[in-house]
Amino acid sequence: MALSISNLLLYPKPQISSRNFVPSSSISKFSSSNLRYPRRVLLNQRLFCATSAAGSSSPDSDLNPYEILGVSPIAGFDKVKAAYTRKRKDAERNGDEATAALLEKAYDKLMMAQLTNRKKGVTYGSFQVSKDIKYADKQPIVPWGPRFTKSSLKDIRINLAIAAAFTVWIVFSRDAEYKPLQFMAFAFVYRIFEKLTAYEPPVSPIFTEEGEDVGRGQRMGKRLLRSLALVFGCIAVSSLVYTGVLNLMEYFLNYIPAFLYNNQELIITTASAVALYIMASYYR
Repeated sequence: MALSISNLLLYPKPQISSRNFVPSSSISKFSSSNLRYPRRVLLNQRLFCATSAAGSSSPDSDLNPYEILGVSPIAGFDKVKAAYTRKRKDAERNGDEATAALLEKAYDKLMMAQLTNRKKGVTYGSFQVSKDIKYADKQPIVPWGPRFTKSSLKDIRINLAIAAAFTVWIVFSRDAEYKPLQFMAFAFVYRIFEKLTAYEPPVSPIFTEEGEDVGRGQRMGKRLLRSLALVFGCIAVSSLVYTGVLNLMEYFLNYIPAFLYNNQELIITTASAVALYIMASYYR
C-alpha cells in the first residue's frame, strides 16, 4: 500500500523539446527583423490584407442599375429613361436625396454601358438605341433646328405622294394664287407634328385633382410651334433662294430670263415641295 502511494506521488520529469524552446538571451542577440513568426500569423495577415482590399473597392461596381431602375436588361432607351424620370421625380417629391443620387448613378451607368455595347456592335434582344444617342454627332447647334431621323418606308411614300400631288396641281394651273403651297404647307405641318409625337421621349405625366395632365397642353404647343417653324422655314428658304438667284443674275448678267420671272409661283412651290419632302422624311 505504501509502495503504491509513493508511486502515485512520483510525477514524471517534464520533457522540454528543443524545437519549442527559445532561450531569452538569443532574442536579444538578433534584431526584430530577423525574428521568424509562425506561418499561421502570416496567413492571417494575408487574409486581413485581402479583406481590406476587397472592402476598399468602389461600391458602384456592385451597383445593379436594372434592379434599381426596375427595367429589363433588354429594355429600350425610351423605357429606361421613362423609368428613371418617374422614380427620380418621386424621390425629389418625397425629399429623398439618397434615392435620387442612387437613381442618377444607376441611370448613368446603364446609359454608358448601352452606348459602349452599341459602339462594339453588341445588342441584347430587341434593344434599340435612341435616335438622340445613335445620331449624337448629327445633332443641330440650335435646339429647335432639324434633327436627322429617317421615317419608315410607308411614311416616306406618303410624303412623296403629297409633294407630287401639289406639284402636279401647280404645274397644270400655273397661277393658283399660291393655294397649292398653302394646302401643302398645312399637310406637312400635320405630318411633321405626328412625327414629333412619335419620336418624343416618354415623360411622367403630372395629374391634377381633376385628373388632367398638367404638361400635356404645353408639350402639344411646343410640337405645333416646332412643326410650323420647320415647314415655313423650308418655304422661306425656297423663296429666298429664288430671289437671290434672280438678283445675282440681274447683277452679273444685267437681265433675268423670262421663264424664271414669269413662273415664280411654280418654281417656289416646286422647290418648297422638294424641301418639305426631305424634311418630313429624313428630319424632324
